[in-house]
Amino acid sequence: MSPSPKDPPAAGEAGSAIENEFSQEERGLLLKLAHDALASAFAFRELSPDLPSAHLAESRGVFTTLYVKGALRGCVGYALAVTSLYRGIIETARAAAFDDPRFAPMSAEELPEVKVSLSVLSPLRPIAADEVVVGVHGLLVTMGVRRGLLLPQVPVEHGWDRIMFLEQTCRKAGLPNDAWKKGAILEAFTAEVFGED
Repeated sequence: MSPSPKDPPAAGEAGSAIENEFSQEERGLLLKLAHDALASAFAFRELSPDLPSAHLAESRGVFTTLYVKGALRGCVGYALAVTSLYRGIIETARAAAFDDPRFAPMSAEELPEVKVSLSVLSPLRPIAADEVVVGVHGLLVTMGVRRGLLLPQVPVEHGWDRIMFLEQTCRKAGLPNDAWKKGAILEAFTAEVFGED
């Protein structure tokens, strides 16, 4: 599964957020890794990080969101645990900078201004529409070949209720707003979100 752009942006089984799965030291290492991924891309060199924790080498879904001067600059991620967390952050940070179709590729001049936010996802699990909790769950809606995903932060940022969240995730998939009532598959996840001020 290649990185796919998502709207900007808590980990464990969906339905019960786990706070502080990652220590402050681990968070700092992962945020630095995202910055190093961008700097190495502009320097046309590979990045081979030496991570001190097996925890950071676990396979996890992850989204990397980039901001420049407080404005969204790119957001790309893996909904599924297709690679190790550290490799996923390298790949999604670079994809957010250069491959998010909503934005022109990032320039080297922007690099000093970049702030990073990371969302580390729990495994997906099926969920009924009436079980969705705004501010806790992220959603993946699938119908046929169409899929749409929104992170848990999105409905909170926009002031959406549960129905609006379901409808907007369907729209993200290119489906009718009411597809969640007409056979679309709903899957939920939580995410541990951390970033820079």
